[in-house]
Amino acid sequence: MRANSLSFRLLAAEGLVLAAFFALVALVLEQGFRESAEQALQERLQIQIYSLLSAAKLNNAGELIMPSNLHEPRFENPGSGLYGFIQQANKKPIWRSPSAIGLDVIDPPKLTPGNSAFELDKHDRYALHYDVIWQNVAHVEREYIFTVAEDARFIINQVKQLQQTLRFWLLIIGVILVLIQFALLRWSLKPLRSIVTDLEAIEQGKKNLLDGRYPTELEGLAGNLNSFIAHERAHLERYRNNLADLAHSLKTPLAILRGCVESFSENKETVQEQISRMNQIIEYQLQRAAAKGEHKAIRTINVSAVINKIISSLSKVYIDKGINFEKIIPEQYLIYCEEGDIYEIIGNLLDNACKWCNHSVKVSISINQRKNRRNFSLLLEIEDDGPGIPVGKFNDILKRGIRADENIHGHGIGVTVVNELIGLLGGYLEGGKSATLGGMKWSVYLP
Repeated sequence: MRANSLSFRLLAAEGLVLAAFFALVALVLEQGFRESAEQALQERLQIQIYSLLSAAKLNNAGELIMPSNLHEPRFENPGSGLYGFIQQANKKPIWRSPSAIGLDVIDPPKLTPGNSAFELDKHDRYALHYDVIWQNVAHVEREYIFTVAEDARFIINQVKQLQQTLRFWLLIIGVILVLIQFALLRWSLKPLRSIVTDLEAIEQGKKNLLDGRYPTELEGLAGNLNSFIAHERAHLERYRNNLADLAHSLKTPLAILRGCVESFSENKETVQEQISRMNQIIEYQLQRAAAKGEHKAIRTINVSAVINKIISSLSKVYIDKGINFEKIIPEQYLIYCEEGDIYEIIGNLLDNACKWCNHSVKVSISINQRKNRRNFSLLLEIEDDGPGIPVGKFNDILKRGIRADENIHGHGIGVTVVNELIGLLGGYLEGGKSATLGGMKWSVYLP
């Protein structure tokens, strides 16, 4: 367990709290036991006082007489630890028990008749003093102070024994509680360790998301982490896809420029147009790569003009084929869309049509069409007289890197780019067989 870990901090904090708690408990219990023992001793000494009072007699001359034998044998044995003293009010000693021979008389505090005082003297002896006024049959009064003392070692030994027992068991209980708390901490923090393990598995590529069963308090954290992971992966995938789209988008302008190299002077305008177009493509794809959401239409685009420009460029690229372009489009038709998006859609589909066709490509525009119970403002249809897409291949070519014919050079992302862009615009892409030319037919529905 590392010193900067959460488990160590919690365990150390709880250990300090337990240590402070047990120290206070030990102090309170020891003090309570000491006070209880002193109270019990005071009651025993009070009984001894009464015993001395019952044994003492005051003669007619006013002198206090104590019997030679007392009821408590400890008063008779020197050094027994129980001592008795009687002195007058002026502190003149008049009697001491045989057990107190050789001891100094314990000086009582100032008392009034009928009151007592319990104290620990400087010789570590507990003493109980009792002030009494005695009257004999002759009505002679005398004031005496009865003192009974007992060595404190008995209570001290009891307190020490209690301390040893208490500290031993508190230590045992403390160790057991620390072990229990350590086990509880391990159990309580297990979900956090599970999240760390799952994150390491995600980092190593063994998992895609945090899919464990976590406590309610950690579900929000796991959900936020999953959202962050998904967002970052989508962002990375967007960069990868858009870089691939950029490379694919530059193919057509580069092919046109390659065809214009041999006669640069005659195609200077075309070269300038394609260089400008490549610059627009780069800016457009970089904007898409950095975007966090989908693009919004900001102006109208003349679809007919875009089709004418693309056909003009492709006729130079595929000049060897001598392609016949049939256009059934209005002179001008405006839609709200990003210029880069419409160039990508039409350019990729027309480029594929030119690549696969034998001699003919047909482009047509219809307006206000209905498809799948939805109304669309534009239907763009691009057809060719090529072999078309084999049965079962249509869904595959919508995936990145898949081409209808692996023998044809290309990156296999053109139709995928078109499908993604049309989906972002809220449109619909449909592929099928051309009824008029016999080849492939692409239908683009745009809102």
